[in-house]
Amino acid sequence: MTFSDLVRNRYSVRGYKPDPVEEWKLQQTLEAARLAPTAANRQRFQLIVIHTEGRKEELSRIYGREWFVQPPIVICACRYPMGPDHNWRDYTDVDLGIVMDHLILAAAELGLGTCWIGAFDAAAAREVLGLPDEVEPVIFTPLGYPDDAGRPKKRKELSELVRYERW
Repeated sequence: MTFSDLVRNRYSVRGYKPDPVEEWKLQQTLEAARLAPTAANRQRFQLIVIHTEGRKEELSRIYGREWFVQPPIVICACRYPMGPDHNWRDYTDVDLGIVMDHLILAAAELGLGTCWIGAFDAAAAREVLGLPDEVEPVIFTPLGYPDDAGRPKKRKELSELVRYERW
């Protein structure tokens, strides 16, 4: 699969099979996230891999959609503070976007589905995942084999999104 095919075909999966994800596929998606570029290569994030078996009820408190806990794995990307002695701009949220993009594209290449989730219950996430006070959950994604066909992508034309030389 070419990169162009990958970005054209990847979609937000909202239906998953219960089939287990092979450990090597999980590790390959996590490795793609590890290799993602971050500001000054600080890698100020942590990924939490959560197995859903036996935890579906408590994980549903984080995000109440049934398909969120259908797959065998959910991943949470967290950020932690820079500390008072930094004198540079904090790009951690941008970094997390890049990290998760690498992860979801690697997953799609392996036939796995994902779905960005940013509108979750942060307090429930903190409690369920036992996060320290200084750690903030930012993005979740289920990870598993798709059991839906997806929907056609609706995107603006390139001419509506790109300008050359000046506004």
